[in-house]
Amino acid sequence: MLKTIVLAVLALIAALLIYGATRPDSFRVERTTRIEAPAEKIFPLIDDFHRWSAWSPYEKLDPAMKRSYGGAASGKGATYAWEGNSKAGAGTMEITESQPASKVAIKLDFVKPFEGHNTAEFTLQPQGGATQVTWAMYGPSPYMAKLMGIFFDMDQMIGKDFEAGLANLKSATEK
Repeated sequence: MLKTIVLAVLALIAALLIYGATRPDSFRVERTTRIEAPAEKIFPLIDDFHRWSAWSPYEKLDPAMKRSYGGAASGKGATYAWEGNSKAGAGTMEITESQPASKVAIKLDFVKPFEGHNTAEFTLQPQGGATQVTWAMYGPSPYMAKLMGIFFDMDQMIGKDFEAGLANLKSATEK
């Protein structure tokens, strides 16, 4: 009987490992909202890491988080590093592309709690006096991330943060 249970558990583990290997090699999480403000008013809050405290949900995860800024003051070449508690983790961001009032692309490197190298992208599309703002993050899914993805839905976990951040951005710019 014990032998049967052990073999069943081993078979289940093997099936999970094999299934994990078949999952996609990359991921993308994206959320969009409509903000009743021109893109020119929204863009500076995204293009300048110093202004992220006004809207980013990640800025509130650790009140004692250590932050450092470097490179350009804003736009391409601006950098931001953070080190915080277990919720905030640690990592760096660098703006790699900045198209005024339309797009900001960011190289995002996580150090803690898990290493990860992704791209975050904000696109702003004017719609009359309003703007459609999309916040996306995408990158590779190494094998361990594929396995974790079996048990945790990354789109739901990160998507909630993106929705909160976009709602904060909306509040900050619709004043």
